[in-house]
Amino acid sequence: QVQMVESGGGSVQAGGYLRLSCAASGYTYSSYCMAWFRQAPGKEREGVAAIDRDGTTTYAESVKGRFTISQDNAKNTLYLQMNSLKPEDTAMYYCAADEGFYGLGLQFTEFDYWGQGTQVTVSS
Repeated sequence: QVQMVESGGGSVQAGGYLRLSCAASGYTYSSYCMAWFRQAPGKEREGVAAIDRDGTTTYAESVKGRFTISQDNAKNTLYLQMNSLKPEDTAMYYCAADEGFYGLGLQFTEFDYWGQGTQVTVSS
């Protein structure tokens, strides 16, 4: 049974930082493209960052230079380091896994497995 559990969310002031983690189990972690998505109230789910099997990464323009995606295959864990946080980063953050080959495009329809989400709130 596939399980993906996010942690590390919380409330911070603008300019602060958080590190999200996503612990995955129930599938061969290293065989999937992994990504972080976020969804704010009343908005569509948007891709934040993705990392492919070979370590290639991609980021949404809005987070480039501030967020860093990484993974530890030995621990089946995905991370998102978020620095210089802004109020507009406030959202529920989800990790996702794609068994296909188009995950770097950050389209949520490509992803097969999802976590339950962790809330990030940034105050001004």
